[in-house]
Amino acid sequence: MRNPNELSVRLQSGGTAGATTTALVYAAAERALGATLMLGHGAGAGQRSAFMVDFAHALSALGLDVVTFNFLYTEQRRRIPDRAPALEACYRDVIAAVREAVPSANRGLFIGGKSMGGRIATQVAAADRDLPIAGLVLLGYPLHPPGRPDQRRDKHLAAIRRPMLIVQGDRDAFGLPAELRPIVQQLEPPATLEVIAKGDHSFKLPRRDPAGQAAVYVNIQNTIVNWIAGRLKTRS
Repeated sequence: MRNPNELSVRLQSGGTAGATTTALVYAAAERALGATLMLGHGAGAGQRSAFMVDFAHALSALGLDVVTFNFLYTEQRRRIPDRAPALEACYRDVIAAVREAVPSANRGLFIGGKSMGGRIATQVAAADRDLPIAGLVLLGYPLHPPGRPDQRRDKHLAAIRRPMLIVQGDRDAFGLPAELRPIVQQLEPPATLEVIAKGDHSFKLPRRDPAGQAAVYVNIQNTIVNWIAGRLKTRS
C-alpha cells in the first residue's frame, strides 16, 4: 500500500482567496484505467478519516487515480462547515489544481464524495455545464436532513446533465432509495442508483459483522470502478 502524494492547493476565489488546503493523490496501480476520481469528505470528518483513506487506497489499487482533499474549514480545524459558496469555491479550485497535477484528470475526471462532499460536487457540476467532468460518484447522497423529508436538496440535479452513480444504503436517514429512485429516473441521462442492503448513511450494517462489512465495502468499490470503466468505454 503506497502512501499518497500531498498536493498543496492555494484557493483563488471567494472570501477564502489566498488560503491553502491539502489534497492527497493516491496513484493508480499498474493496471490504470486512465481516469481520476476526486472525492470530497463529509461534514463531520476530513480526508484522513478511515472511510476516506480506506476507499482511496482500495480504488487506487483497482486502477483509478484517486484524489481526496480537505474543505478549508476542515483544513483550518474548524468544526462548522463553511457556507455553500465557500465550499463550492474550494471544490472548484481543487479541480483546477488536480487537472494541472494529475495527467489522467485531463483524460477522464470524475468528481463526487461522501455525503456533503458529494452534494457540493453536484452543485459545482450543476452551476457550470462547461466544466470538464466525465461523471459524478455520490456516496450516500444527503437528499434531506434526517427526519425532514420536506427539505429536499434535489432541484439542481437536473442541471448537471452528466452520468451519475449514487450509492445509497436502504437505511439511510438522509434519504432512502425509494425517495431517490423517482428523482434519478427523470434525470438526463438517468442516474445509476446502487442500493446497499441494510446499509446506513455510511453503508454500515446494523450488527457488528467485520467480514460482512468488509464485503459491503469491496462491493461498493468494485461497483464504482466498473461504472467508471463503462463510462470511459462509452466515450472512446
